[in-house]
Amino acid sequence: MTRVRVTAPRSAARPAAESREAAEESAVGQVFVRSLIRSQLRLALVVGGGFLLVLGAFPLLAAIPGLAESRIAGIPLDWLLLGAGIYPVMGVSAWLYIRSAARNEARYRDLAGDR
Repeated sequence: MTRVRVTAPRSAARPAAESREAAEESAVGQVFVRSLIRSQLRLALVVGGGFLLVLGAFPLLAAIPGLAESRIAGIPLDWLLLGAGIYPVMGVSAWLYIRSAARNEARYRDLAGDR
């Protein structure tokens, strides 16, 4: 049996610090950098706020009549939702943030001319 090593291709991308310094040399570059920072901050606030809203809504599940009496493997369903239901919400929030942050940075690179 032959072993094959699979690796990602090497990229010739410039480091982010050099890219940012090059963009900040002009007035237009400064506008692009400020725009990137604002968009990343807005994204962080929206995803964080949405996560906190969902997290705050989880205790309201206890107010649903009959939920405490329902059991799965001897564990009350409301406790199961509170204990294990938050992890998928955290995962989806993180995935959305990473995907959107990468898209914001790709747009910045396109505007700044760093391909």
